Amino acid sequence: MVAGNGVYPRLLADSARKAGVKKIIAAAFTEETDPTLEQHVDVIEWMRVGQLNRLLKFLRAQNVHHAMMAGQIAPKNLFDLRPDWKALMLLGKLKQRNAESIFVAIANELAAIDVMLLPATTFLEDSLASPGLLAGPKLSQQEQDDVELGWKIAKEIARLDIGQTIIVRNGTVVAVEALEGTNEAMRRGGELAGSGAVMVKVAKPNQDMRFDVPVMGVETIRIAAETRLRVIAVEAGKTLLLERNAIVDLAHRSKISIVAR
Repeated sequence: MVAGNGVYPRLLADSARKAGVKKIIAAAFTEETDPTLEQHVDVIEWMRVGQLNRLLKFLRAQNVHHAMMAGQIAPKNLFDLRPDWKALMLLGKLKQRNAESIFVAIANELAAIDVMLLPATTFLEDSLASPGLLAGPKLSQQEQDDVELGWKIAKEIARLDIGQTIIVRNGTVVAVEALEGTNEAMRRGGELAGSGAVMVKVAKPNQDMRFDVPVMGVETIRIAAETRLRVIAVEAGKTLLLERNAIVDLAHRSKISIVAR
């Protein structure tokens, strides 16, 4: 796996192990990947973000033929990038440098060395959100209306590869996610809206399930409670709920509704 930050890489490693994968290899990034991942994989190689040639050499040396991307890279590190010559060549060929274009280019580099990039939900299918109310009280009519509005706009910004999250309150969009990521968009939206806002997080209209799939974890719920959000709406079948039981428990205790559609 190519492991970014958060609990996602660890959960993926554990799920792959339970599924019978005998050898798990991780390419990890300094100042990003949780060091405890070492306890969950068989081989780990640490490198800087941007060392594409080193990543490819490592995967070749380990005779890897299937890989997954798990976890994000902090936006600040994307602007503090020190790319090696291979990454510079890759970036130089791109007309647009957004998440999708970069990930597709990396996937092509992996394919060139006979490494197939698997869907990011592989081994974690049970963690995909199912349709319906997953936690918390039933939505009011106003909250349902805010979900509808947020959904329409979130799908559009996702199509434009701007972000995947919208914060709405009483028919007004108060925050739009961009490079800062979902957590910071939530904080900004909560500050502007006060209590009772609705968050909508969607997949792209033509989501490539190999990377950048919507993910929600316990930290998402903690920030939602901190910023007094009332509802979180996600896309069923395309959103990973990492540590689902803990998410649902914290949402119930925080009186936050989670709905998937």
